[in-house]
Amino acid sequence: MSITRRTLLLGAGTGAVAMLLASCTPEPTPEPTKTKKPVPKPTAPSNVPSAAGWARSTWSTDPYSFGAASYLPAGSDPQQRDVLADPVMQRLFFAGEATDAGNPGTVLGAVDSGRRAGLAIVSAASESERVAVVGAGAAGVVAARLLADAGHTVTILEARERTGGRILSQSDDEWPMPAQLGAWLLGEAQVDALHDRLISMSTDQISLDSATGWSKDGETETIDGEPIAQAVEKASGLPTDVSLIEALTQNGADPEEAELTAALAWLSATTGVDPERASSWYPPDFAPDALNGLTGDLGEFINEHLADLEVTLASPVVRIAYDDRGASLRIGTGESLSFDRVVVAVPVGVLQQQGIEFAPALPFAHRGAIAALASGFIETVWMRFEEPFWDTEALIWHVVGGGGLIRTWLNLQPATGEPILVGLVGGQAAEQFASLSDDDAQVAARESLAFFAPEEEADN
Repeated sequence: MSITRRTLLLGAGTGAVAMLLASCTPEPTPEPTKTKKPVPKPTAPSNVPSAAGWARSTWSTDPYSFGAASYLPAGSDPQQRDVLADPVMQRLFFAGEATDAGNPGTVLGAVDSGRRAGLAIVSAASESERVAVVGAGAAGVVAARLLADAGHTVTILEARERTGGRILSQSDDEWPMPAQLGAWLLGEAQVDALHDRLISMSTDQISLDSATGWSKDGETETIDGEPIAQAVEKASGLPTDVSLIEALTQNGADPEEAELTAALAWLSATTGVDPERASSWYPPDFAPDALNGLTGDLGEFINEHLADLEVTLASPVVRIAYDDRGASLRIGTGESLSFDRVVVAVPVGVLQQQGIEFAPALPFAHRGAIAALASGFIETVWMRFEEPFWDTEALIWHVVGGGGLIRTWLNLQPATGEPILVGLVGGQAAEQFASLSDDDAQVAARESLAFFAPEEEADN
């Protein structure tokens, strides 16, 4: 459903196409390449069969993402999101979940940020200005739709060869429903809030509302977030912010204990946080064992908002020069384009990696906000088997113990009628998983499922 189209009152004045800006700033000094931790080569267990169908995400290593959702590391605070959201000279307007203090790290936050950036331009602009939107994810397309409905000429520049950003539905005959490799799991409150904003990403949903834990000894109780909640409550009285791991340790908990490790893995898989870095003063919410999965083609939501708009794909913006007259964008081909205002709707990970050069450099406060936030990692893997090898009808599985990278699995067989499992992995484990080759990733996924397949039932 498109945002309601309505006449917006615009400030009086005449629009002007900005001149190409010739300001020059020194090229930013490249950061030294980080030394990656060696990833142990996984070994496929004999009791878990190979998958007949396979799909995976790699947002952690994607040069146009460098992560999946932002979070606050220890020592940072939510005000950094508001700082990043402030317009620069009324020419640059930032959008994306990282700029939304109300619902960061979510599609809802991305949608709200796009509306906020679009309305800010409507308030500042004259009639019929030329506006560039950098990034065709949820934030960018919502901002673009609002601006086009307000009468501005909008051009969307997307680095990838597709729209949608970190929303990605893979539709083909291999799957009974689109394999969702990006944002598709929402809490009930998020679904209701999107409906309140007249946004419907998909009318088709499944409810994942039963959970179990599973260890080498079989089925056990589901995870418990109470130790994390207790540690956070106690840490709120400390003189300085500490990481979640430090807060747990100071509260007498053992982060290496199997049940707590599984709980932290669930937190990372649903928010992207690294518990060794995440703030204990401003931690993400611990998700309940109940989620809604969007099962339609989420690309339709994007395409509906992009109807009749100019979208240029495979056009990464590498430099944005700006002054009080307008902005000039240089894309990867070397071409420069002139606009009155720009919505920068790229992930914070791209900004941190200096994927876009700004001339002049962004204000110190904005650069500080970008550096203060953290880019969290979430990866998703879909596996379809010839027949089920598990013996539980629970829809959410938490792996308790063992050394597998993936400790959260979703059982879609009750919803689809086919033996499909979806693995969720977050934090450092997600970064490691994304760095594996496709073959090694499949082996690692099977290794993470070893507890669910009794050895005597193996057929591989």
